Amino acid sequence: MRASLHGANRYQFSSVWTLPVKAGDVFDVVTDPGTYPLWWPDIHGVGRIDDDTAEVVCRSVLPYELTFRLHRAEQDLAQGRMLVGMTGDLEGFCRSTVVARPRGVTLQITQEVVVNKRLLRMLAPVARPVFRANHWAMMRRGQQGLRRFLS
Repeated sequence: MRASLHGANRYQFSSVWTLPVKAGDVFDVVTDPGTYPLWWPDIHGVGRIDDDTAEVVCRSVLPYELTFRLHRAEQDLAQGRMLVGMTGDLEGFCRSTVVARPRGVTLQITQEVVVNKRLLRMLAPVARPVFRANHWAMMRRGQQGLRRFLS
């Protein structure tokens, strides 16, 4: 990754989604960014660049869009692990693990990113808590949308 993961524009996020479905079903959907607009209301567009890369446009509650590329770095169904690099308005990585449970799965998502979008970089010193809340809202709607999509 090009950008340093240090400084005021660095963010770390961790989410755990619980879903009452099979691990393989979750893995198949979350490793296919082309499906994201079908179930995640905050994903407004996905364009396939090549077999391992997609460009994503998202917008949550706040009035700004983020455009970034996801590049598959690891995808291991047997271990339930996936890792994607991110470049563009966000730079860093997202690591996810699908863990089978007796009544479904948990999807553990860890993101470490640097924000490259100029406006957000300028506002970060005062708006950081709002940006974090915006991300939380986006992830909550993602979990709800995936649950509905897979039911």
